[in-house]
Amino acid sequence: MKLKLDDQGHVVLQDGKPVYVHDDGKEVAFDAPGTVNTIARLNAEAKTHREGKEAAETALKAFEGIADGAAAKKALDIVSKLDQKKLVDAGEIDVVRNEISKAYQGQVDELSAKAQAFEKQLYEEKIGGAFSRSKYIGEKLAIPADLVQSKFGAAFKVEDGKTVAYDQHGQKIYSRARPGEVADFDEAIETLVEQYPHRDHILKGSGASGSGAQNNGGNGGNGKKSISRSQFDALDPQGKHAHVSAGGEVTD
Repeated sequence: MKLKLDDQGHVVLQDGKPVYVHDDGKEVAFDAPGTVNTIARLNAEAKTHREGKEAAETALKAFEGIADGAAAKKALDIVSKLDQKKLVDAGEIDVVRNEISKAYQGQVDELSAKAQAFEKQLYEEKIGGAFSRSKYIGEKLAIPADLVQSKFGAAFKVEDGKTVAYDQHGQKIYSRARPGEVADFDEAIETLVEQYPHRDHILKGSGASGSGAQNNGGNGGNGKKSISRSQFDALDPQGKHAHVSAGGEVTD
């Protein structure tokens, strides 16, 4: 990464920020004040997390050996109300124990089901909504948002209420313009598209410059991409679908 200079050797500015050129040729205006603020915030958050962890560990020492505090409290309350001698005489201790276990497991299952339903609803709103509202998808891609989501949706997760994207290696995608911050949705989807081997088949205005493409195959300059049958057969299912959806043609 290096500074972009003009013909006189002066640093090129964009909105008052110096422009850097990454190794792949992408130009990004570097927000130095924002980066300093981010570093300071992350340091403060790390300190807060560390202090909170130490306080929690100290408080939990008094409850060593108890895996579930709520369940333990409920069990103590039930036991305190039982006449144990009568239960022993009647041989019903196991019955009571089983009933307590069933009631507790039922509550756990119900809460788990509700949590999963809420998580699914949150995902559909955050992720699905982001695809449908994306300015990058609407302006730069030649396929509709639902097809983009079917290909790249699995790369996005909702963490702490925020949309976070992961690349093909399972690493979080961070912003180039805001170092230390995860990329927002449009920057993340742009990065994923750039890494996609068949991106030329889904980008608008990419002509026939992509891998396996030809110069319109004698289509009279109608703008449609034309590839051979062998090249089409070599594409993965998403690539084939994207080529057809974008109005591409297959020649024998």
